[in-house]
Amino acid sequence: MKVKKVMTFKSGKFAFSHNYSQAEIEPLEIEFRLLYDTLKELPILPKQAQEFELELTRRSIFSTAAIEGNPLREREVAEIIDNDPKQTLDEIKKREIYNLKKSYDQLTNITPESEFILSESFIKSIHKTVTDQLNYDSCIPGSYRSHVVKVGDKQHGGVDTPPKCLKDIQNLMVEYIQWFHSYSIHDLPPVIRSAIAHYYLVLIHPFADGNGRTARLIEAAILRASGIKYLPTMLSNYYYKEIDEYFIAISLSEKSRENDITPFVKFVLKGAIDSLNEVKSRITSYIRKSVLQNYFSELLCNKIITTRQLEFLSLLIEFPENKAVTINGVQRELPFRTLYATVSDRTARRDLMKLHELNLLKTTETGFKLDRQILNAL
Repeated sequence: MKVKKVMTFKSGKFAFSHNYSQAEIEPLEIEFRLLYDTLKELPILPKQAQEFELELTRRSIFSTAAIEGNPLREREVAEIIDNDPKQTLDEIKKREIYNLKKSYDQLTNITPESEFILSESFIKSIHKTVTDQLNYDSCIPGSYRSHVVKVGDKQHGGVDTPPKCLKDIQNLMVEYIQWFHSYSIHDLPPVIRSAIAHYYLVLIHPFADGNGRTARLIEAAILRASGIKYLPTMLSNYYYKEIDEYFIAISLSEKSRENDITPFVKFVLKGAIDSLNEVKSRITSYIRKSVLQNYFSELLCNKIITTRQLEFLSLLIEFPENKAVTINGVQRELPFRTLYATVSDRTARRDLMKLHELNLLKTTETGFKLDRQILNAL
């Protein structure tokens, strides 16, 4: 049974559904699974993985806050996350970021081995952390609302009224947890299951504020419990990047007379694929850098290049791919001037021309760039 309807006291029937178009969803689900299986085979050093996860978490905190209107820039968010946690954060927008950091910390121990079970108490604990010391109007951290709220806007499908009274919310949250743990939902792919949990928590809108952030964190928790890497801290970035489509997908699914949630599930799967393609690109870049460094070291051992040329190439590996270097640039600009500031123009030119003759550098209209594809031609 794909639809479970629950009668409320003041809001009529509320439907929990996993009714979606198999024809539209299955190709995306297969593409996601194949992409994820490919990613699992790509090697990445522990240090690189740790740095990448930290960067993803920072971006996710920025994005999930920005979706709800937090105006802080990504650089400001990073400063708050990296600051001493004992500091006093008086500004509400800064406190929102700090609370999200603590919320993500709550998820770090969730693994397939941790036997995580989604519960009302867990959802309330996440909400309590998200809204701690924020003093939102009529919002008690970790407690369901007891008043009517309006959500949405005309631009994204119209204004709606979620369940209207505390008794309805309490009843629906019990039903929500029971339904989520039913066999029909448990057997769904993890990405779809987490999307459904996200979607219905947004629809019930059990809290006075912080519902969206809580729902996205619950989605992340379910993905972590399923053992899926990277995605728990990446989907919020996609939602922010495609913020209009995010809200429209929720609205279209909610307004379906057949309780068809295809728009939202499809949107999440597209986000998952987009996110994993970004991860694939980053890991491939890490691998390419490592292989290039080994190749350059081999050239040094064979006395084809000098130590200074090797150090220059090592710096160039980390240099932005869209930037070129010039003779004057290597002598005057960081990070290269430490190598070339004390040598003549002729020596600098000779190094660059030698590396160009070896096809390690390619020429552009503005100077020289590292040929990162050189090993493909060998």
